Amino acid sequence: MKELLSHKYPLLLVLVSLVLLLPHLDVIYVNIMEARNFITAREMVVNDNWLLTTINSLPRYEKPPLPTWLTALAGVLFGFDNLYGLRLPVVLITAFLVLMAYQFSKKLGLSEKQSFHNGLLLITSFYIFFGGRDNQWDMYTHSFMMASLYFLWKLLQEDTAKAKNALLSGLFFGLSFLSKGPISLYALFLPFLIAYGFTYGFKLKSRWHYGILVVVLGIVLGLSWPLYVRFADPQSFIETTTREATRWASYNTRPFFYYWSFFTQSGIWAIPSLIALLYPYMKTRVTNLKAYRFTLFWTLASVVLLSLIPEKKSRYLLPVLIPMALNTGFYVEYLFEKFKTLAKNEKWLAYFAFGLLGIIALAIPFILPFVLKNLNGFWLWYVLVAIASLICGIIIIRSLLKNNFGRAFYSIIAFEICIVTFGLPLIGAFLENPDYYSPKELHVVKAKENIEIYDLQNYCPEMIWEYGESIPLVADNGKIRIPKENRFGLLVNIDEKTKLMEVFGGYKIEKLLTVDMNPVPKSKKSYKKRLQRDFYIVSR
Repeated sequence: MKELLSHKYPLLLVLVSLVLLLPHLDVIYVNIMEARNFITAREMVVNDNWLLTTINSLPRYEKPPLPTWLTALAGVLFGFDNLYGLRLPVVLITAFLVLMAYQFSKKLGLSEKQSFHNGLLLITSFYIFFGGRDNQWDMYTHSFMMASLYFLWKLLQEDTAKAKNALLSGLFFGLSFLSKGPISLYALFLPFLIAYGFTYGFKLKSRWHYGILVVVLGIVLGLSWPLYVRFADPQSFIETTTREATRWASYNTRPFFYYWSFFTQSGIWAIPSLIALLYPYMKTRVTNLKAYRFTLFWTLASVVLLSLIPEKKSRYLLPVLIPMALNTGFYVEYLFEKFKTLAKNEKWLAYFAFGLLGIIALAIPFILPFVLKNLNGFWLWYVLVAIASLICGIIIIRSLLKNNFGRAFYSIIAFEICIVTFGLPLIGAFLENPDYYSPKELHVVKAKENIEIYDLQNYCPEMIWEYGESIPLVADNGKIRIPKENRFGLLVNIDEKTKLMEVFGGYKIEKLLTVDMNPVPKSKKSYKKRLQRDFYIVSR
């Protein structure tokens, strides 16, 4: 039976990944990062320009184009009005990441079962799961880099197929670079090298030239697009690189210790992940101490390097979750093997780490009605998620009390699947803005009034995406371009009224309506002013 299952582990991981990522893939609304990717993909196809990327018909060179190329192909296949289809590429690349984590775990000398558990821990980690449903650049760059590291490991550890492993490692290195520049090189590749050096040491007598091949091939492939843009559109390229370099040091800056609650980003595995990071506790409880040290050093090196960068955001921790899932797997595997014979104190620690999830599952049916308040139209989903949560919660708690840790662990995975399958539609119960007005409606106004539509300045990506085409800016980078029409429509952010009067003070200005894309009302803290625009008719 075990031998049969071992051959099914990769298939099971793909199946679990797809079950977690595919249901209700189009329920969550498009955020700013995803909108930028979608707009650029749409303009690639509409303008038939796949190299000099644009957003709102303006140069967009901040991000390399590989994820956007894949998104554009999805748009061609499924249509750019099909959000579900547009998000399929990131689902597939996330499943690929999980498979690479499984294969890499086996190369570490871990059992197929532990490697399978590592894959489950990874796909159910919060930011991996969330990133796998949100089509932006991060998941692509780290997935490709994980593949590069898999073949680099084979190059460093195995004496066969060195050239093949070097070529494949360099290829995926380049694809990672073409997905988000050197981000994963810094956050995943460099920490890997640090951890490998500390743990295993580098023995490069017959491999150093293959290592050079990896780096050279990766850099040549990765720099191919930015070098093309540098010579094809030098002015815009220099402006973009200067702006991006400045942002790293001055935008969204946080203190050095901002990331040191990083283990919480794994979501349901936060407490087990923290326990697994405690080296004095774990060193006598793992079966492969060297592999454990490697994943521990890899995780901590990634956190430290990210902490050195002044610009910090929680989602930048996504690459940390990859080695941390492998590291957490050592604690999970220890419990699989030793749970029945644990000392009392250790067992209570495990009860807390995993039993808490059972308690949360039991509490969900009673908490949701108070949180949602209005379940009209959502009662079926509430009943389904309530029943599923109760069943999972009971099984988790009962399994722990019966010393069946394996059943408890798999029930936690089932619990997350149930939340996705039955709970995600309940997001609609949170999102209700009585003043919601879609930018799509402006097409009706445009036809009725026989006018062209402009934006004053600082376009909103979500609005451009929803509107379906570019909206020219009047003010951009200090330049004012007055529309040539005698009468036109103008979108104005509510904080830009002074600029409106400064540019169009001598014009007749009539407010017609307010575009509001916020999914929540103004009374909510999550309400964003930038998603609101007043719409004016401006006449000479």
